[in-house]
Amino acid sequence: MSAANGRPPPAQPARPGDVGRRVARRREELGLTREEAAARGGLTPGYFEYVESQPAVIQVDALARLATVLQTSVAHLLGAEQGPPPGETPVPVRPSPPEELSTTECRSRITPGGVGRVVLSTPEGPAALPVSFRFLDDTVVFRTAAGSVLADVVGAEVAFEVDRIDDALGEGWSVLLTGTAEELTHAETIRSLIEDSGPRP
Repeated sequence: MSAANGRPPPAQPARPGDVGRRVARRREELGLTREEAAARGGLTPGYFEYVESQPAVIQVDALARLATVLQTSVAHLLGAEQGPPPGETPVPVRPSPPEELSTTECRSRITPGGVGRVVLSTPEGPAALPVSFRFLDDTVVFRTAAGSVLADVVGAEVAFEVDRIDDALGEGWSVLLTGTAEELTHAETIRSLIEDSGPRP
């Protein structure tokens, strides 16, 4: 499935990632400036500015240092701590209005891969089936077993959805793609995906 066709969209201002927003929120909760937080951890204020304002990929050791400085855990900064089911925490009194993500922003959110949902029509009605996926060359790639419901949608129009809800920040995002399901038959490409820990059924 292709995420976008035609010309690429105009460049968009960088926006912070989920980790960056949690770092900024926790720092503000502690009443620390970037300079004060940096001094605690032997970091630079510029590093805090970078983490909080850019959708950066942060190494585990750097996350551990940030968690120590901010008196929290790596799990909290990653949004992975246990809590109520997504969406069940109270929403802010004045929730922010929804914003439409640019094509570039959509790509940045699904490029790491993970778990998404293939939405399709079945004889029993609509279905949304979870799959592990990768995003390569503007194409969503997932693996399924022969004879499965997903294997039967080759040639059909389907949708693919990925989302994430951050209860701690009262924020979330969703990316929806549509396209035609195709069977991957190129042996070299399949071998490369498998050797590179490709998606599993």
